[in-house]
Amino acid sequence: MDTMAAWEVAAPGPIATRPLRAVRRPVPVPAADELLVRVRACAVCRTDLHVAEGDLPPHRSPVIPGHQVVGEVTAHGDAVTGWAAGDRAGIAWLRHTDQTCVYCRRGQENLCPSSRYTGWDADGGYAEYATVPADYAYRLPDGYDDVHLAPLLCAGIIGYRALRRAELPPGGTLGIYGFGSSAHLTAQVAIAQGATVYVMTRSPAARELGLGLGAAWAGGADEPPPVPLDAAILFAPVGDLVPPALSALDRGGTLAVAGIHLTDIPVLNYERHLFEERQLRSVAANTRDDGREFLALAAAHPLHVTTTVYPLDRADDALADLAGDRVEGAAVLVP
Repeated sequence: MDTMAAWEVAAPGPIATRPLRAVRRPVPVPAADELLVRVRACAVCRTDLHVAEGDLPPHRSPVIPGHQVVGEVTAHGDAVTGWAAGDRAGIAWLRHTDQTCVYCRRGQENLCPSSRYTGWDADGGYAEYATVPADYAYRLPDGYDDVHLAPLLCAGIIGYRALRRAELPPGGTLGIYGFGSSAHLTAQVAIAQGATVYVMTRSPAARELGLGLGAAWAGGADEPPPVPLDAAILFAPVGDLVPPALSALDRGGTLAVAGIHLTDIPVLNYERHLFEERQLRSVAANTRDDGREFLALAAAHPLHVTTTVYPLDRADDALADLAGDRVEGAAVLVP
């Protein structure tokens, strides 16, 4: 094929204005260090929505969104070793780091000032083909089909890092605010590690999903859980939920904010929200080691991945449904 179907964001705007545009593009040619991947599935992430609506300032315009890609290697550049045509490969959010800055040298490549990202700095997976630097592609675990693997590549990985940032003690109580693609995977990881999970979300369907996956309790988005929380993760990009989530923490508890974008946080009261060594932490992307660790965990402890499948030619509908909380689990595009 010389050309491919794709969706691009040229002029970000409210999702109601349909900022995604269907186009035909030349099939990309991999650089010397890159793989060319035929896309088999691409999960839809809330970060894609932030790119489309302009919450994240454009880094490339137009850009093809999508950074949770499962596909088949069809070609690679001359400098690539260890990959062959026919291999299954995963493409995720992190695409480049300089490996020379102080953050990279101390194992925090997610903080690299020169980092670049799939679907923001470079074209992503809302297309029939995509490229990825070979050093940033993932080997994928057996036991999952393409559709159910795709959400693991961001929703799973970033949820895993958020769980680590929340510093949940062994056997502790974990609150999860918002229960979409990432949260439903993170809850399973936490439960498998011995935690008791409490779900706070505005969606009745998501509350039912949480209970079905083993949560001990599920309530409204700002409803106080029935017990103090040792840790909490905020997945919903809603700053108004930060105060109630902090209030729900026990002494010494940590709230990790998992999203790349958050609406403004209201004024906090030190005594009520932060005193007694409560912590508020952000989560900035992930390292490749996070990704490898999480995928190894997913191989050893199979996860129930809830998906809603859309054909590639309905990518704009998938993004609109995500914005309207009409997707159960993860939306996944299939060319």
